[in-house]
Amino acid sequence: RLLREPWNASEGNASNATGGGGGGGCQGPDIPNELFLTLGLVSLVENVLVVAAILKNRNLHSPMYYFICCLAVSDMLVSVSNLVETLFMLLLEHGVLVISASVVRHMDNVIDMLICSSVVSSLSFLGVIAVDRYITIFYALRYHSIMTLQRAVVTMASVWLASTVSSTVFITYYRSNAILLCLIGFFLFMLVLMLVLYIHMFALARHHLRSISSQQKKPTVYRTSSLKGAVTLTILLGVFFICWGPFFFHLILIVTCPTNPFCTCFFSYFNLFLILIICNSVLDPLIYAFRSQELRRTLREVVLCSW
Repeated sequence: RLLREPWNASEGNASNATGGGGGGGCQGPDIPNELFLTLGLVSLVENVLVVAAILKNRNLHSPMYYFICCLAVSDMLVSVSNLVETLFMLLLEHGVLVISASVVRHMDNVIDMLICSSVVSSLSFLGVIAVDRYITIFYALRYHSIMTLQRAVVTMASVWLASTVSSTVFITYYRSNAILLCLIGFFLFMLVLMLVLYIHMFALARHHLRSISSQQKKPTVYRTSSLKGAVTLTILLGVFFICWGPFFFHLILIVTCPTNPFCTCFFSYFNLFLILIICNSVLDPLIYAFRSQELRRTLREVVLCSW
């Protein structure tokens, strides 16, 4: 967004190819920077509270909540990058900050790296959480021996390292269609993986519930909590797909039809896609608080400063 602003019009052609300048006769919605700033602040506060709640409550010190904590940190990356970018844009608009086009370009690259790292890490941790829930349901008796704290730490460290390296490569070679295809392919792969896992989990859960019902026994708390966790993750996946889907469709159009009138018209809505991405980081903490009673209680304590 920095490169598309009027004070740097010389970079307009390059930014239109990657950021979505409008096509002829087609203009996207004019979204004020104040909206980006407000959503970024709300998202940042929410995700900081989620991280604080998980760190505060020892009952939440488990691999699953550690993965959720990492997901919240990924959302915080989106918020921070959005806040930094929006503040720079507001300062530039009002003439408070005067910097050269090269500095703006470097800032744009840094912010893009944060955004790219956040989407890769978010996708990865959603996949990791889905696998964790899958192990909980299908290998309940062996869960603690399979998903040890050491393995959870190695998994988290690997995801962050891979996200950092891949985001650096993506931004360095962003003009290459091969890079965009890799990012799109990773997105589709993670979606298919999670959908397969969820379908399998729900099929097994329904089978067990029917068996228990036929035996006139009440479902165990452990099995019920596992099913509840699967439902929560399904909601998270749906929200993520709705919020990030238009952005990845944008990338697909860049590769397939960058000069087509329909595609260039679609590019003009890029700022709207950014709003959806930020909304994803706003909605995730609300879903955690609504679905998890333990986390909701701890969040209430954190807000009330009951340390």
